[in-house]
Amino acid sequence: MLVDSHCHLDFPDFDGERDDLIARAREAGVDLMVTICTRVRKFDQIKAVAEQYDNVFCSVGTHPHQAGEERGIPACEIIDLAQHPKVVAIGEAGLDYFYDKAPRDAQAEGLRIHIEVARQTGLPLVIHSRDADDDMAAILEEEMGKGVFPALLHCFSSGRDLALRAVDLGLYVSFSGILTFKRSEDIRAIARDLPADRLLVETDAPYLAPQPRRGKRNEPAYTAMTAAVLAETRGISLEEIAAQTTDNFFRLFTKVPKSFHTGEGLA
Repeated sequence: MLVDSHCHLDFPDFDGERDDLIARAREAGVDLMVTICTRVRKFDQIKAVAEQYDNVFCSVGTHPHQAGEERGIPACEIIDLAQHPKVVAIGEAGLDYFYDKAPRDAQAEGLRIHIEVARQTGLPLVIHSRDADDDMAAILEEEMGKGVFPALLHCFSSGRDLALRAVDLGLYVSFSGILTFKRSEDIRAIARDLPADRLLVETDAPYLAPQPRRGKRNEPAYTAMTAAVLAETRGISLEEIAAQTTDNFFRLFTKVPKSFHTGEGLA
């Protein structure tokens, strides 16, 4: 069993095809998916997808690209939305200094609000971090000092220092199709060295399809391709990496019913 811990099934790229998409994922051994929210104001769209499928869960939050347009949404509003039974995570929120689509102060403000939501709800915060390693590490360390919260660095493409500092704080690290790219030797080296009990896999679909599908639309079934490279990188079997990353997922995403871990929750 594999889990796609981060995809965007509400995106129009998948309109009219979601039933087939879910079926292909299951055929590939990807039995659970978490579709990730990028705009609190569009949460109803995310919720509708998650409610339609027994094996799809979701998050609620604001992507750093939208941190400017959704500035001022209070923690209490996100907490209320997170009470929905299908919401198992907060975010994605974070810092993106590569595109800089929102003011950096708005991104930081949004990240801190989402951290408070994760702290109060106990749901894991899905963190987006790109070209912002120093500021991200500083905020995480400062905020963890105020009170612990569960979190993961999703679609990891940062430096070793951020990965190690995050793990020291108790965070998990999730790898996407980037891990499979030919020029991702540094990312694979980090993935090889991190503790086994902190690893997750994801697609970030429809983006970042792994080799040999790079450049095409990504989908949850391709989680298996990334998992295979992660297994090879760490010198273990695909079955072992599937079991480890799935165990890690359920340890972090505690709101997902335990029946899904045993397969009993899957129709």
